[in-house]
Amino acid sequence: MSQLSRRKLITTTLGAAAGVSGIAVAARSARRIGLTPPEWHGIYGPGDTMTYAAQRLLTRHSMAREFSRDRISKAPFANRTSPPTEEFKRLQAGGFADWRLVIGGMVARPVSLSLADIRSYPSRNQITHLACEEGWSYVAEWIGAPLFHVLDAVGVLPQAKYVVYQSMENGWADSIDMADALHPQTFLAYGMNGGELPVGFGGPLRMRVPRQLGYKSVKFINRLTVTDSIKDLPPGGEYSWYAGI
Repeated sequence: MSQLSRRKLITTTLGAAAGVSGIAVAARSARRIGLTPPEWHGIYGPGDTMTYAAQRLLTRHSMAREFSRDRISKAPFANRTSPPTEEFKRLQAGGFADWRLVIGGMVARPVSLSLADIRSYPSRNQITHLACEEGWSYVAEWIGAPLFHVLDAVGVLPQAKYVVYQSMENGWADSIDMADALHPQTFLAYGMNGGELPVGFGGPLRMRVPRQLGYKSVKFINRLTVTDSIKDLPPGGEYSWYAGI
């Protein structure tokens, strides 16, 4: 089926959907062409599927709004994090010289990258809005390496569907699909507002996914796993897997 006919099928079905039964019909149509989030089961599954399918079809290549420098928040809010582990404190004391980002899974060339390695990739900066699901937000400049450059270097295998990223903070982990992983605004952020990325904001490295709510931009990441399934993903909290805005 062509992309145009797929788009027509979903948008027509979504437009005709009304009430619970209509949502279920639209969700089944999305599943038939593979436009489903991992958590499409359960009572909220049909609604999550409709949201994900509609946004993937209509905004797959859209860009999050980028702001001028005068819009940067004067005092961005660093939300609460868990107390640092002894391992984290050791790495921080050494200026993160021994810190590594391990990349594996469905890749041709697994690697272990230092901060210097990551900085060697083409860099980008963007001034974007981070919106938290708890109601607060701020605008900041983020500096980092677009994730697609790193994924291209390690050689993502064709069957890959997701990138899982794990934090040093209590094993916290989350994931995105390949559409977001390869998006030009998704990147590994190591700088903020013209300087190093402060620890309070996720330093030495955090994922930045500006097209989704703030909890998808996980702090303190040290491992990426490319995979075709996230059923065994470590817990990432009580929020929905897809948080497109």
